[in-house]
Amino acid sequence: MKKLLFPLFFFPLVLNAADIQRGVYVEDPTLTSAIFKLRTTAPSPVWLEYGPAPACNQIMALSPEGYNHAVLVQGLVPNKDFCYNAYVLNANRTGVQPPLSGRFRTLFTPERKQVNFIVFGNTAGSNAEGRTLLADKLSAETPDFFIHTGDLVSTGLDTEADAEFFLPFRNLLLNAPMFIAVGEKEYGEAKDAATSSMVFRSNFAKSHTMTWGAGSPEYYSFDTANARFIFLSTAVVEGVEGAPSFAKDSKQYAWFKKTLATTDPGMWKIVVLHNPVRSTGVSGQENQNLSPDLRQAQEDLVSLMEMYGVNLVIQGHDQAYERTFTLRKNKDTDQEEESERGIVYITLGTGASETLTKRALDKPWTARFVSSQAYAVMEIVDRRLSVKVYNFDGKILDTVDIAYS
Repeated sequence: MKKLLFPLFFFPLVLNAADIQRGVYVEDPTLTSAIFKLRTTAPSPVWLEYGPAPACNQIMALSPEGYNHAVLVQGLVPNKDFCYNAYVLNANRTGVQPPLSGRFRTLFTPERKQVNFIVFGNTAGSNAEGRTLLADKLSAETPDFFIHTGDLVSTGLDTEADAEFFLPFRNLLLNAPMFIAVGEKEYGEAKDAATSSMVFRSNFAKSHTMTWGAGSPEYYSFDTANARFIFLSTAVVEGVEGAPSFAKDSKQYAWFKKTLATTDPGMWKIVVLHNPVRSTGVSGQENQNLSPDLRQAQEDLVSLMEMYGVNLVIQGHDQAYERTFTLRKNKDTDQEEESERGIVYITLGTGASETLTKRALDKPWTARFVSSQAYAVMEIVDRRLSVKVYNFDGKILDTVDIAYS
């Protein structure tokens, strides 16, 4: 690695090795770019080699000396597997340590009508065994990306993020990007506006760069293959005053409506949010006690999604797995009914749950409810989306094919 050796006078004469404490993880991938993030235990430059797999050392980028590094690489190629090596200084600061290596895929162009992804949520809390089991199961998968349905860290604080998220899921993050729906725990333990906003900006927002948008990283969207994925922020349902509103007169609602309206015809519309809008678990029960304004805001979201033909809503928060039939609200009876043109709602919020949600409401629109830790492997192939849901023992809990309508 002679090309990575630099004259000693470039660096202070401090003899301490800089180990990689957090990362490497890739965020905000696009058709032609990506951001590589990592944190080191001591100040160090970072050298990043990358290239189309398996030629991982075609291009090099340098991040200046420091603890926290974010390397934007551009000029990539869509629909492509890339691999990379990240280097930091050795103890004598005369060379580099063995690299930390990984891979990722750029997003896909519209003519590619196939994409696969894995969904799970709730890695917060003290259940380290649950996180380890989940990480072990997912390490055998090779998705294009992961979706996390929210509640990464129990306190929302960066000091807890390594133990509850970055370390247990390190191998996953090395090899695929993760898109996150913000949950109430991302705003900390206090819910008043000033405190929750400060906790979010000082912790989650500093570590995570979701796809750029007017509300990123709280709400945002991205397109890959023949699908648009739209992430909303719904933490106001849990009383988080610093979270953005999604009521009809809010900026988030206006953005959401525009994002739906500008989706190309024929593309899948998949919405991801943390707090369920259709659930028969604990959140479903709690939602019956929402203020009239929040209840109306949820129903306005559902009406908007139906108007613009959303195909699938992925939800978190409830610590169970639930799937509805394809639903459309009957305006004459104010009831849900099965429909060929409607929305399937899937709830996955059991990534590291210490307690599980029981079914609290008896609704005829639930197709499957399992009080179990679970994750889902989903794949879009043209006009069909297949879903396979597993528990941590590898048992299949549910399978379903959703047809584009």
